[in-house]
Amino acid sequence: MVVKDRGAGPKTSGEVLLRGVWRENPVLMQTLGLCSALAVTNAVENSLAMGLATTGVLLGSSLIVSTFRRWIPSQVRISTYILIIATFVTVADMVLESLVPTIHKALGPYIALMVTNCIVLGRQEAFASRNPVGRSVLDALGSGAGFTLALLMMGIPREVLGNGTFMGVNVMGPRFEPWVVMILPPGGFLMIGVWLVLVSWREQRKATARARAQQSSAAAAAINREPREVMA
Repeated sequence: MVVKDRGAGPKTSGEVLLRGVWRENPVLMQTLGLCSALAVTNAVENSLAMGLATTGVLLGSSLIVSTFRRWIPSQVRISTYILIIATFVTVADMVLESLVPTIHKALGPYIALMVTNCIVLGRQEAFASRNPVGRSVLDALGSGAGFTLALLMMGIPREVLGNGTFMGVNVMGPRFEPWVVMILPPGGFLMIGVWLVLVSWREQRKATARARAQQSSAAAAAINREPREVMA
């Protein structure tokens, strides 16, 4: 399990909250949690339910881990984190089953698999166990929001193209022929591939723009130095 924590050093509360939404998005930037991202995003309701459940588990476990981080022995920290996460996963499972039994049935075993989700466990190891409660809660909110956003970015086009509906409501008209492949496993791989390519292209363009800006600044600085050297 590889969990990236870019940009070492002190960060403001806003940066801690927002970095997980996009700059360090768990799915699109760090490619974590792909199992559930591929499996449950054939419908918008499933995507939203899984995202909110994961956010709740992240919040609860980060709060407990950060609160008791000084008393958790390093030798058993991973086992302790898993036990804490499993407690909140059980709560999330019971809440989903009582409130939205149909969605709970559709999500199936992927709710229980949140116990070993790299996103949840990774944030405990990389952040909650090393930071105070307030920042850990913000980090959990940001990572949960980023995960939910990524699921919806996959779930919305898959349901619209695969069923012609949005949250069960027909939006494509009676003449639309559903792309059945989009709600099947290949559709999940296709959609995550499309998003990863687009994100990679965007990041590459930003890197190229930064490099050009640095070159321009260096050239301008060199030009400004030349008259002084001539006068000397």
